[in-house]
Amino acid sequence: MWLTNSSVGRKVVMSVSGLFLVLFLTFHMSMNLVAVFSEDAYNMVCEFLGANWYAIAGTLVLAAGFVVHIVYAFWLTMQNRKARGNESYAVFEKPKNVEWASQNMLVLGIIVALFFVLHLAQFWFKMQFVELSGLESINPTPQDGAALISQTFANPLFAVLYLVWFVAIWFHLTHGFWSALQTLGWSNKIWFERWKCISNIFSTVIFLGFALVVVVFYVKYGLLG
Repeated sequence: MWLTNSSVGRKVVMSVSGLFLVLFLTFHMSMNLVAVFSEDAYNMVCEFLGANWYAIAGTLVLAAGFVVHIVYAFWLTMQNRKARGNESYAVFEKPKNVEWASQNMLVLGIIVALFFVLHLAQFWFKMQFVELSGLESINPTPQDGAALISQTFANPLFAVLYLVWFVAIWFHLTHGFWSALQTLGWSNKIWFERWKCISNIFSTVIFLGFALVVVVFYVKYGLLG
């Protein structure tokens, strides 16, 4: 199958799974912003999603997309290094016109993945998983997402760690978004620079949205709580 047997096919899978994750980040950021304006409204969203069949199906699809993206990222990186051979060790100067994020996508991806595991442990496990498994002793109110946000971001350590995570996501998106569109053929000489500009703006909006939630809840429950 060309999606797995060819370099182009693997890049297509990488791009599609990446764009899928971009859509999820957009939804998740928008959902989190609700908590800034109304914690009750945010809890209503959490209750609506909860352990319903569509939320479970979405979680499984998201998990599959995330795993595929990571696996293909390592696969393509190892393939590129193998193709370069000894030449990969002979380059000491940074190539001109190559973004820092482009050269460090794998490292950024690993940072994002590690923090994602932390995020799952702090939120998904205490909310949807608890509701699914009935482990109320861990979290008696699994649908009270606002309480979990306030408890987490009131801690300055977690507030800083999450901001670092969002910076890594920003760098990853600034290159990954336009690169995915280019791989899928949605780019030409005119649109290449446009997509790069759009990617930077979009990534910044995502970063600011997530960061705003951290800062607001830290100030509200950490500094002033």
